[in-house]
Amino acid sequence: MEILREYSEGIICLSACIAGELPCRILRGDIEGAYALTEEFISIFGTDRFYLEVQNHALEEERLVNEELYKIAEKYQLKLAATNDLHYVRRADAECHDVLLCIQMGKTVDEPGRMKFPNDSFYLKDVEEMHALFPDRPDVIYNTLDIAERCNVSFDFGEMYLPVFELPDGFSTDAEYLKHLCENGIAWRYGQQPPAEVATRLEYELGVIDKMGFSSYFLIVWDFIKYAREHDIAVGPGRGSAAGSIVAYLLGISNIDPLKYQLLFERFLNPERVTMPDIDIDFCYMKRGEVIDYVAKRYGIDHVAQIITFGTMAAKAAIRDVGRALNMTYNEVDRIAKMIPSELGITIEKALHGNKELREVYEQEAPVKKLIDLARAVEGLPRHSGTHAAGIVIAKQQLTDYVPIQVSTDGFYTTQYDKDKVEEIGLLKMDFLGLRTLTVIGHAIELIEKSRGITIDIDTIPLDDKLACDMLAHGETAGVFQMESGGMTNLVRELKPERFEDLIPLVALYRPGPLGSGMVTDFINGRHGKCEIHYLHPVLEPILKDTFGVILYQEQVMQIASAMGGFTLGQADLLRRAMGKKKHAILEAQKGNFLEGAAKRGFDAKLANEIFDLMAHFADYGFNKSHSAAYALIVYQTAYLKAHYLPEFMAALLSSVMGDNEKVGSYIEHCKRMDLSVLPPDINASKATFSVDDGKVRFGLAAVKNVGESAINTVITEREAGGPFADLTDFCSRMDMRVVNKRVLESLIKCGAFDSTGAKRSQLLAVLERCIEMASIRRRERASGQIGLFDTEETEDVYEVSLPDIEELPTEEILALEKEMTGFYITGHPLDKYRQRMENYMKISELFQEERNDTERVTIAGLIASAKRLITKRGETMCFLEVEDFSGRVEVVVFPKVMERAASFLVPDVPIVLSGKLDKGSETTKVLAEVIRDMENTMPEVRLKITVGRDDDETFDALKVRLKDHHGTTPVYLHLPGGKRVIKTEEQYWIDPTEKALQTLKQLLGDENVKYF
Repeated sequence: MEILREYSEGIICLSACIAGELPCRILRGDIEGAYALTEEFISIFGTDRFYLEVQNHALEEERLVNEELYKIAEKYQLKLAATNDLHYVRRADAECHDVLLCIQMGKTVDEPGRMKFPNDSFYLKDVEEMHALFPDRPDVIYNTLDIAERCNVSFDFGEMYLPVFELPDGFSTDAEYLKHLCENGIAWRYGQQPPAEVATRLEYELGVIDKMGFSSYFLIVWDFIKYAREHDIAVGPGRGSAAGSIVAYLLGISNIDPLKYQLLFERFLNPERVTMPDIDIDFCYMKRGEVIDYVAKRYGIDHVAQIITFGTMAAKAAIRDVGRALNMTYNEVDRIAKMIPSELGITIEKALHGNKELREVYEQEAPVKKLIDLARAVEGLPRHSGTHAAGIVIAKQQLTDYVPIQVSTDGFYTTQYDKDKVEEIGLLKMDFLGLRTLTVIGHAIELIEKSRGITIDIDTIPLDDKLACDMLAHGETAGVFQMESGGMTNLVRELKPERFEDLIPLVALYRPGPLGSGMVTDFINGRHGKCEIHYLHPVLEPILKDTFGVILYQEQVMQIASAMGGFTLGQADLLRRAMGKKKHAILEAQKGNFLEGAAKRGFDAKLANEIFDLMAHFADYGFNKSHSAAYALIVYQTAYLKAHYLPEFMAALLSSVMGDNEKVGSYIEHCKRMDLSVLPPDINASKATFSVDDGKVRFGLAAVKNVGESAINTVITEREAGGPFADLTDFCSRMDMRVVNKRVLESLIKCGAFDSTGAKRSQLLAVLERCIEMASIRRRERASGQIGLFDTEETEDVYEVSLPDIEELPTEEILALEKEMTGFYITGHPLDKYRQRMENYMKISELFQEERNDTERVTIAGLIASAKRLITKRGETMCFLEVEDFSGRVEVVVFPKVMERAASFLVPDVPIVLSGKLDKGSETTKVLAEVIRDMENTMPEVRLKITVGRDDDETFDALKVRLKDHHGTTPVYLHLPGGKRVIKTEEQYWIDPTEKALQTLKQLLGDENVKYF
C-alpha cells in the first residue's frame, strides 16, 4: 500500500476480479475488512480514480461479490466498471485454451482433478454481449468506456536512445574522437605509406556515419572490444556486413581488410536508408560474460540487460504436444508428426497442402482432424521464455524508463520485450556471441607456448600455408570451424584451396539454394578450368572474375547495378533487398531505373534486360561476402593450427567439448586415425582439462567421474608444491582426505591415473583401504609432533604399504572401468579387433549428417552400450538399443519380428552388425533395425567386385597369385560383371585379411571394389 500511495499520481485503480484482495474479503465474509480496505483505496486514489470492478462469467462467487460491491459503491459514491477476464479471443477458442493449459501443466484433458476453467465465457465479448450480462446496470458498461477515454498513452518509434559515450579531454564531439581513433589506426593497419584509397574510403565512411548519427555507436563497440583484447578475451575477426567497413577495420572491431577483399560499406550502412547499425561480435564463449559485466559497469547496471526470447511451438512440436494433451497413443501421434516435412519454416497448413497422405487422413479420420485443428491453433504460440543467446541492450537512461524488466535465474536483468520490439522502440541492441572456436584457438595457442615455447600471433600467420590447404584438400576437416559436415568436407575437397582467399566462397556456396541450383558445380568447374567462363558483357568480368562468372555474393549484385545501371551503391543495396524479398512493385520500378541507366551508358536494351533478370534470379542465392570472408578466416586459422600443431589443437578442441560425450568420443577416434596417442588421466601429468604431454594428448582430471573441482585443485596444487607423487601411499599422505576421499581415489585408480607409479590397478584397489588408513595415522602423528625429532628413513618405512603379488585385471574389465569412470575407452576399445572390418560400414556419426534422408537404408557396426526390453500390447517383446562405434552412438529400435531372431545376443557389450532404415522424422535420429547379426560369431568375409573391362585372364591370374600369397581361413566372394552373379571361391583362395593383403587387392581392383565384412 505504501508503494501505491507513493506512486499513485496519474493512475486509475480498479478493485480487481474475484481473486483480488477486496473480493476475497467479501467471499470470506469479512465485510468489515472489505469496507476498511475500500476506505484505504479511496484515501490513495480518491473517488474519481478508484473504481469497483464487476464481472459476470456465470459464477456464483461473482454474483455474491457483485451484490456487496453495489452496496459499497452506494455508500462511498464510487463508480462501478464492468470487465471480462480475457484468456482467448473467440468462444470457439475455449477448447484450444484448455489444451494449452494441459500442455503447460503436463496433464491430459481427461485427467480428473486438473486445473480447468469452469466454462467457455472467458473470451473477448462485444458491446451487446457485455450489456446482456448487466441488463439492469448499463452504467457499469459506460464507466468502462470512461476509463478508456481518460487514458492517454503514446509511443514514439522514431527516436533512438543511444547511450552516452564519455569522451576523453580534448574532444568535443563523438565524430571528432572517432576520426582521431581511425587516423591512429591507419599506420597500424597499412603502415606509414597507406594506399591513397584508404583515406578516400575513410573520409566517405566517417561522413556517412556522422550524418546518420552513429559515431557514438562505433565508439561504444570499439570500447568494449578494446577491453576484451586488453584482458586476453578472444574476439572474432568480424561477423556479418560490418566487416565491409574500413572504420570497423581501423578500430580493430573487425580483422578483414575491406579494400583488399572488395567488401562494400553500403551493404553494412546504407546512406539512403537510415537504420541502426548491426555489429554482432564473437567472443570466447568462456569469457563472454566478462565483457557483459564490463559493459554493465561502464554504462550502469540498470542501463544494461540481456534480452528475453520466446520459444514457440513449431509444427511437429505442436502435433506432439497436443497429442499428449488429448491422451492419444505415442504411435498415433508419431504417425502424424512424421508426415510433417523436416524443412525450415514448415507449417501445418503448408504440410496439409503439400502432403497428400496427410490431407487424406485429416479428411477421413475424425481424431486426426481434431488433433491437427487444435495443433494449428496452438502452432506459433509461445511455449516458454528464456534468455537470448547473444542479445544485449544498452540504454541511455535506466532501462525501466523504456522497457519492462525481469531478473533472470542467474541474477542478470532481462527485458520482457523480445529483440525485435527492443529495436523498434529505439534501444541499442547488440549481439555478444560466445563462439566456442575462439576458445579453442586461444587455448591451443596457450598449449603451444607451454609445450613448445613458441608464441603464435594468430592474426599474422601466413595466409597461403601449403600444409593447412593440403590438409583441407584431403578432407581432414574434423575440428575445423564449419567444415565438419560431410557435405562441407566434400565441397572443400573438390575446391582444393591453395590460400585463405579460396575459402571465402565456401560459406556462401554451402547452402540449399546454391547446392540445388547447380551453382556449386559451375563454380568448381570454373575454378579448375574444366569449362570456359562466359561473361555476358566485359563490364561483368572484373566483378565476377573471382567467382568464375557465377553471381555468388550480394555485393556482386550491387556492383553490377552500379556499373551497368548507374546506381549509387546505396541505391544498389535497396535494389538488392527488393530482389531478395521478392517485392514485385518495387522491383518493376527499379528495373525501369536500371534499364534507363543502362541505356544512358550505351548498353543494349536486350542485354540489360537479360542481366537484370539474371541478377534477380541469383539474388535468391546471393550471400553476404563480408560475412563469408570473416568466417573463412576462422576456418583458415583453425586449419592452420591443426595442420602445424595437431596435439595442442586437439587437446584444446577436446577440452572445449568435455561435456559432450559424443563429440569427445568422435575426436578421440580422430586422434587415433591421425596417429596421435590419447593418454589416460595421470596424477603426475594431467591438468584439469585435456593437455599435451610429450607430443601426445593427455586426458584431464575433470573428465573423471566423482573427481570434483576441489579435488582437482588440491591434487594440482600439491603436485606443483611438493613434486610428483611417488606412489599411492605418498599421494594419500599429502592429500586432504576430506576433499580427496576414498570415492575419488577409487575413480582415479580405475581410470588409470596411478599407472605411471608402476603399480597395477588390481594391486592399488587391493591396498586402497590400508593406504588411506596409514596416511591418516601419519598425518595425525605429524600434527601431534610425535615424529619429527626422531623422523628417519627407518621410520618412513613403517608407513610403506607393500603391494600384493597379483595379476592385473583382465583387459575387458580395465576397459569397462575406464568407460565407467570417464565415459570413454582410453587404453583400448572392445571393437579394436574388428577395426579393419568396421571400415566397410557407415560410421554412426554419419547418420546425423544433414545429407542423410529419412527412411534411407543404412548398415552400421558397433557395440551394444545398453539394451532395454519391453512387452508390447500384443504381448510381444521388442527392444531399444544404444549402439556405439568409434565415432558416436545411436538409438536402435528392434521390433518384435527382428527381436525374435536376435534376442539371444541383444545384451550390453556384444558387438553387432545391423541394417535398417534411418528414422529422422522423430525428435531424435534413430535406426529401425531390419537385420541384426552377432559380429563375434559371424564369419568374416572378403568381397571382391570385378568390374567390366577387368574380367580378363590377366586380372584373374594376378588375383589368384595375390590370394594364394595371403592364404587364410576367411572366405572370398567374387561379384562378377552382369548384375547379381556372386560366387564363393574355393578354400584354396581364402585369405588372411591383413591390412597388407587387402591393400594389395585394392591396388589390383581399386579401393571401392574390395570390401572386408
